[in-house]
Amino acid sequence: MSTTDTKHPLWVAYGPGGVAGSIRKDDDGYVVTMAGASSVAGTYPSMEIAKRALHAHMRPGSDWPSFREH
Repeated sequence: MSTTDTKHPLWVAYGPGGVAGSIRKDDDGYVVTMAGASSVAGTYPSMEIAKRALHAHMRPGSDWPSFREH
């Protein structure tokens, strides 16, 4: 019997007020979840598109967040 651990990379987006959201890579793409949300904002085909989507869900006029892999 063998087991396979599937690791899904996670990036946390930080804005001036703290954590803005996260991006997790899974089998379907890059999943964006905003901080405090109970559901995902969407799944995107690339990391760059996911970053833009996360920024678009932030408060209008927000600076570009910093992304750190965890």
